[in-house]
Amino acid sequence: MGGLAVGAASIVCPAYISEIAPSAVRGRLSSLQQLAIVLGLFFAFLSNYLFAGAAGTAGNPFWFGFQAWQWMFWAEIIPAAVFFLGLLFIPESPRYLVAANRAETARTVLERLGHPHPSKKVRKIQETLRTGHKPRMIDLYDPVIKKIRPILWVGIGLAAFQQLVGINVVFYYGEVLWRAAGLSESNALFQNVISGAVNIGSTFVAIALVDKLGRKPLLIFGSVGMTFTLGALACIFGSSALDANGKLELTGSAALSALIAANAYIFCFGVSWGPVMWVMLGEMFQNQFRGAALSVSGFVQWMSNFAITMTFPILLAAFGLGGAYGLYTLFAAVSIFFVVRLVGETKGKPLEEM
Repeated sequence: MGGLAVGAASIVCPAYISEIAPSAVRGRLSSLQQLAIVLGLFFAFLSNYLFAGAAGTAGNPFWFGFQAWQWMFWAEIIPAAVFFLGLLFIPESPRYLVAANRAETARTVLERLGHPHPSKKVRKIQETLRTGHKPRMIDLYDPVIKKIRPILWVGIGLAAFQQLVGINVVFYYGEVLWRAAGLSESNALFQNVISGAVNIGSTFVAIALVDKLGRKPLLIFGSVGMTFTLGALACIFGSSALDANGKLELTGSAALSALIAANAYIFCFGVSWGPVMWVMLGEMFQNQFRGAALSVSGFVQWMSNFAITMTFPILLAAFGLGGAYGLYTLFAAVSIFFVVRLVGETKGKPLEEM
């Protein structure tokens, strides 16, 4: 049930934000979704660290006889409840209302959102929607060229690469990763807190730059930066010695270098692919098939997330941390060429001109 809810929210939120935001600040407002995600990660890491520290370990009894790890899960109830209550006060997307033949309601929503010419905007939206039917999945097929619309493949590629660079391995398996690198449970959990803070800081940088520099330059910077930092991690982990139990021994300069490279990698991701992928998926598709294309791209993003999550323990056991990070380095390098050749800039364009 949690997965269904998060999956739905991750698709609907970027579409909704892009459809109500003015084009001049759409990138910044759409990036707020990623800011909310990384804030959630940070407070999850922080609460996990505090619960485990207060109880001694995550498996020890805590309040009312329940174990600390159970309280880690229950802490999620607070932001989920706030999110639910907030949804009761937001207006419907004007573009959805136009597609549902509720043009007058759409005009009212545009007035509420402060649009200077709501009636003109409604007419513009109507021009971009096919007459005769509401947007549907079949609109992803272009009857003129008799193929799936090429822009959909670009969206799928963006969604897949965001996960194939291995970012969620750092967050989902952060404690496992750093313990495999020789840190204690307490230090590994604290490293997660540091990584979460870096992720938040980099997202603020992205929010400041996305509508000034554009989407494509940030993606290229992120891909290049992740290639170098992931490559450095792969070399450090691959060349480090093992202890008597077969675990990595990172000491002195190697441990410090790994921590610096890991957080630099998180910064490169947080200032680029983290928020910008969602920004672009929310705005790069035409009105007629935006919802359908975003749904398909989001599905690919979560499937890639699932694949990376499930394969990391296998890669760790078979090839070690060095081998796993070598694979993520390869994907980061390929993403450079993908962005340069196939991704177009969307900065400042109204959605009706996509």
